[in-house]
Amino acid sequence: MLRTASAVDVVIVGAGPAGLAAARHLTGAGVSVAVLEASPEIGGRSVTDHLDGFRLDHCGRPLAVSATELRRTPGLGELTPRPFAPGLSVHNGQRVQRISAPRSTRGALSAARALVRADRRTERRTDRQAARQTGRLPDRRAEQDADRRTVRRLDRRTGRAAPSYATPPAAPASGVDRPIRDALASRPAFPPRAHDAFLRPLLGALLCDPQLRGSSRGAAAALRGYAEGQLWLPAGGAFAVPELLAAALPPGTVRTSVRVTAVSTTGVHTAEHGPVPCRAVLVATGARAAAELLPGLRVPAFHPVTVLHHTAATCGGRGASSRDTALILPTDGPVAYTYAAGAIDPSRTPPGRALLTTVVLGAAAGLPPAVLDRAVRPQLDRIHGAQSRELLTTHHDPYAVPAMPAPHDPERPVRVLAGLYVCGDHRDTGTLQGALNSGRRAARAILQDFGLPALTTEPDTLPAAA
Repeated sequence: MLRTASAVDVVIVGAGPAGLAAARHLTGAGVSVAVLEASPEIGGRSVTDHLDGFRLDHCGRPLAVSATELRRTPGLGELTPRPFAPGLSVHNGQRVQRISAPRSTRGALSAARALVRADRRTERRTDRQAARQTGRLPDRRAEQDADRRTVRRLDRRTGRAAPSYATPPAAPASGVDRPIRDALASRPAFPPRAHDAFLRPLLGALLCDPQLRGSSRGAAAALRGYAEGQLWLPAGGAFAVPELLAAALPPGTVRTSVRVTAVSTTGVHTAEHGPVPCRAVLVATGARAAAELLPGLRVPAFHPVTVLHHTAATCGGRGASSRDTALILPTDGPVAYTYAAGAIDPSRTPPGRALLTTVVLGAAAGLPPAVLDRAVRPQLDRIHGAQSRELLTTHHDPYAVPAMPAPHDPERPVRVLAGLYVCGDHRDTGTLQGALNSGRRAARAILQDFGLPALTTEPDTLPAAA
């Protein structure tokens, strides 16, 4: 029963990284919280299966979150990162080319700056065209103010603020956000063609967007994150993130196998235990589940992802060794990226076994597991060396990563009404950092509405590259 939760200040629906991060911020500020999760386990998409001594992630994404960013979320400063080898390995179909850390870092930073410069040039051209047609420049500040007034307007019949998700996104403060592939074609603003050899597959891996149709502003942020940090995996598997977030919450805060069927500003209704009253509700589920609870919430498109985990006793022959800890980016074929997960994080494998993790994106990700395994094996043989390799498991998620089409607002509103909030990577960027950011922003909004001190004045996003 949830009677002990009836007196809580905030009910959080969903125990993924965003909801658990918000819970840590709120409980640290003295606010009582109940986190209700419909599944039997916490974690959302940050799931790690245990199979015969292997730890197998459902997501398979390398992380580029810096230690500084992790420390902004209580509990994650204790996370143990297992870094990839510095630099990158690019496979052109025949051989692996190693790109040193200095070269890949400089290339990523210069590409991020070039993306921003190209967008600003496009903005200036757009402004000049508007000026010729209308005789004046567009007033973006006025457009933003109008959007904010719309978000805050009062419904005279109910006396409640209109849902913030019903308003169009505010115009970007500076720069024109375009599809990545269009921005990359902006020569000569973009870096020399030599960088393309690794830049496009790297962006596809970081954003899970092989067609590069997403936000150029989001791409610039991802490249800065890669250049300023290091790619790594959480020790023990992706589940370590939600596990650490939940570990220090007060006992009984997180309740699993509790399905919320309706939400309001004064409580939630659960299928198992009926109504649970509270002062505020935070919906921290995935975008599709959030839209079921908050009709009218925009549901983005998604990038499908399939992760394949193979094992072998050793890796021999030509190609990358199972002891190589670099991220390998093929420039063709169905594989988006692959890496020796057991070499990077030995806790993921039993003694004497290798673990290769391979990620397939786009249309190929939807193939049946047996068909996809047969399709990737020849490519894995060329990359890792021909050998006897056993498929442990595959995991396909058609809703793995929220798409970020241009123009993309990386800080979409988290306050729906006073007392009703929403967070998740679909309100920010489609990354773990985006989930953590949105959880922090939602907690900050709740504290402000409760009249309590805000968490921090530190910005949630880094400034654009100059």
